Amino acid sequence: MTDPLSITLAALADPTRRAILARLSQGEATVNELADPFDISLPSISRHLKVLESAGLITRGRQAQWRPCKLEAAPLKQVDGWLERYRTFWSESFDRMDALLTDLTKAPKKGRKQ
Repeated sequence: MTDPLSITLAALADPTRRAILARLSQGEATVNELADPFDISLPSISRHLKVLESAGLITRGRQAQWRPCKLEAAPLKQVDGWLERYRTFWSESFDRMDALLTDLTKAPKKGRKQ
């Protein structure tokens, strides 16, 4: 997969990686801080971070012996742009359903005298 959207979506496919991104949306964190809520090894967390970094979703800095991770939102903006057309589809579908329900509730009931 060389297409950036596919790489981003593949990275987002894993719930652990999504949880890591959710944590990073609150600010930078070290690998140990990111690993803390999970019952998996540090090497596993590091592999998740490498996937996120390869997808451009995070960057890792260097402060002395610490390597804080930081969220990079640009790839998420691309996903949001791709999803926009589907958001429009669903919005229009719901508008049509609302109109149909309104028509149905206004229609006279069969067997009732008006």
